[in-house]
Amino acid sequence: MKLGLRYQATYRYQEAVGFSPHEVRLFPRSDRFSRVRRLDFSTTPKATIRYSRDVFENIVASCFFPERAKEISFKLSLNLDLDEKDPFHFILERDSVELPFEYDKAIAKLLAPYRERRVKPDLVVPGWKPPTSQKPRGTVSALVELNSRLHECIGYERREEGGALAPEETLRRGRGACRDVTVLMAEILRQMGLAARLTSGYLRESDAETKRAEGSLHAWTEVYLPGAGWVGLDATNGVFCNHNFIAAAVGLTPGDITPISGVYYHDKGVPTEMTARLELINL
Repeated sequence: MKLGLRYQATYRYQEAVGFSPHEVRLFPRSDRFSRVRRLDFSTTPKATIRYSRDVFENIVASCFFPERAKEISFKLSLNLDLDEKDPFHFILERDSVELPFEYDKAIAKLLAPYRERRVKPDLVVPGWKPPTSQKPRGTVSALVELNSRLHECIGYERREEGGALAPEETLRRGRGACRDVTVLMAEILRQMGLAARLTSGYLRESDAETKRAEGSLHAWTEVYLPGAGWVGLDATNGVFCNHNFIAAAVGLTPGDITPISGVYYHDKGVPTEMTARLELINL
């Protein structure tokens, strides 16, 4: 499959303002199932762009704006080749086919930051109980059930700006944006002793099961399963992630995967308007 991706984000201010360096994490992470064939990225004229890789191996464009302005914009255009991916095409190692399980000691050290809990006490998902040593359950089936239950009990709301809500707040409200659900899922997985990371990127809606977050950037969660590696769970849509999920950034916290981050400078608050447009085209 060949896919064209076009994205533009524009920030408008009522008065000219100064800008901090802005970090952009919009560039797909190529793998066996996704390859970038052409890429064009630009921002406001006269800005300097420097590319690097962060500690998570995300491509980051750091944009430096030398002049005050009333508007800045970011434009990305790229073409991708996608190969079909079955999200369940893996074989787990023997010791991890049931939950709960323990990671191998060497792997556990590497995964320690991804297992660190950031929320206490335990989060309780209505209508779902985690496996225990007294009542173990198949790893895949348990995660499928958790993913589906979160999809059922957390309603979707689009929120273009602002940080992710705290997991307990998302549960209390019973609704949230995809980034809220992503953080909630990660914390539940960490409660279970599993390694989890956050992912942001793009979703190619190709069927009736993946319609939430249509036409915007998306976020989901990945869990590390021995024998399978990092497996994507999209609780917003209640599905495991296949080739239609195009990752741009991974990390431990929402700040690690923010598509565009930066601030403006002014001696007072200035009304701001942000508009974004995403287009995915089958080529």
